[in-house]
Amino acid sequence: MSGTLNLVSVGPGYAEYIAPQAVRALASSDTIVSYDYYLNWIKPWISGKEVHTTPLTQERQRSLLSIELARKGRKVSLISSGDIGVYAMAALAFEQMSETDTFSVQVVPGITAAVASASLLGAPLSHDFATLSLSDLLCPWDWIETRARHIAQADLSAVLYNVQSRKRQEGVYRILRIMLEHKLPETLCGVVRNAYRPGQAVATATLSELLDESFDMFTSIVVGNRFTRRKRKWIFTPRGYGSFSEPDLNERALGESDNGILVLSQASESVEAPLSTDVCLNICAAALTSRNSFIQGKAADVPPGAVWVFAGTSDGNALANAVVELKYPVVVSAATEYGGVTAAASCPGAHVLTGKLGKDQRMQLLADAAARLIVDATHPYACSISSQLMEIAAHLNLPYVRFERPSKADFDNEKEAPSPAEAAELAIMLGKRIFLATGARDLEKLLTVPGSGDCEWFVRVAPSAESIEKALALGVRADRICAMQGPFSRVFNLALWRQWQIDCVITKDSGEAGGYASKVEAARELAIPIIVIKRPPMEYPSVACDFQSVIEFVQAKGARK
Repeated sequence: MSGTLNLVSVGPGYAEYIAPQAVRALASSDTIVSYDYYLNWIKPWISGKEVHTTPLTQERQRSLLSIELARKGRKVSLISSGDIGVYAMAALAFEQMSETDTFSVQVVPGITAAVASASLLGAPLSHDFATLSLSDLLCPWDWIETRARHIAQADLSAVLYNVQSRKRQEGVYRILRIMLEHKLPETLCGVVRNAYRPGQAVATATLSELLDESFDMFTSIVVGNRFTRRKRKWIFTPRGYGSFSEPDLNERALGESDNGILVLSQASESVEAPLSTDVCLNICAAALTSRNSFIQGKAADVPPGAVWVFAGTSDGNALANAVVELKYPVVVSAATEYGGVTAAASCPGAHVLTGKLGKDQRMQLLADAAARLIVDATHPYACSISSQLMEIAAHLNLPYVRFERPSKADFDNEKEAPSPAEAAELAIMLGKRIFLATGARDLEKLLTVPGSGDCEWFVRVAPSAESIEKALALGVRADRICAMQGPFSRVFNLALWRQWQIDCVITKDSGEAGGYASKVEAARELAIPIIVIKRPPMEYPSVACDFQSVIEFVQAKGARK
């Protein structure tokens, strides 16, 4: 007897993405073999047919059953999501067939996770690319790392499958760090969860930003190459119809917008006249950090027994200098290259490391360096890194102190919002030309609330390529971006807000070092409402609100090594 084995791909899940060839194969089959979840997608075409299902992990049993039924003369469709020939069942079926089998075989192609995810992001796979599964169930982990390294060295765009499971949490971060050995931290990437399925979520980020994110097995990560860039809300990789000249970091930030972004290194008290954004762009465009002008610190050179100061803010860097004066070795860790540049200039006596790390790698780094203690001087709103540092300190039995800027908020006079989204909702009711003095981190939460399209948004972010790119990608016009390093004076805020005709301001309770008072004073003088996003509540084992208390903590705890 001669049966038929159809190896059928059903794509991401919705019926509209199932190819007509797959529909014909299902219709001609008398038997369906599938993981039961996939049956939801093909119900219209399997009514009255014999159906066999096994759990997700029993791929070998499903494949063998399909082959045995085809050998008996049955017309069988073995079902797989995506494309059955890509990380799926087709190869297993061919392995288990015999050369003496006589049943016919048809492989029906489908939409893979790679191309489905890419379509939701734009066109990031328009030139050479690779796919890499991070599951080590069927492939040794050292092979995965080797392949990742070659992909990164070749600067191929890549799609990562099977990104993160409950048991396999750290593998993705190891792969991302391997990519960062050969790709720019600013490399544009996409994260897609449940592509073309219920619960779909799509986001873009830089390669370095991915180290702070969490994923799951329903997520695909698309990593661009050095030519990948933004256009509106999309990312794309040029095919080569135009020039392949590589854009520098400034061009990556500005894209094809006009030269309207205000970029300065530091605000000045002397600003009285209205500001010209095109002139200011040319004054300090060098403030955009360049990979060529900053050499990342090397973990191998970290001094042993150091006090680790996690900073990235002006007062954090000043605090690191105060610890240097105690004659302790000091390591300053900043998340971004821009923060690293600032720290290197502000803390000449410290060893500066820059880059975003996962918790496990950061813990290993501190353990290998025999860290003396941790000073957490990160931004008051950087809850995730503070939580991570407290966990690391507890695990390594390291003294930990949180330097917390004293709050300057007066909620009897300023309007309070518990979250960025609620601040944006309140601002939409109060104004039409809204200034965001909140930095780049929460821009997406602020700019995507219902009704935001009815307002004009103006933003101030750090003078880094990734911050400017994020604002542009969220639809902020180039002539409404002020890329500057604070803090900012009352006079400067007045001049900028008057020029832009701002009628509402959103800020954070950033304390004295963050220029909070000068923002409030300027808003009051202009008689415009200012909305303050409250600091998120955190429980710290030890908190200091002034440098002297931190110094005393270091002196008391630092002598143990």
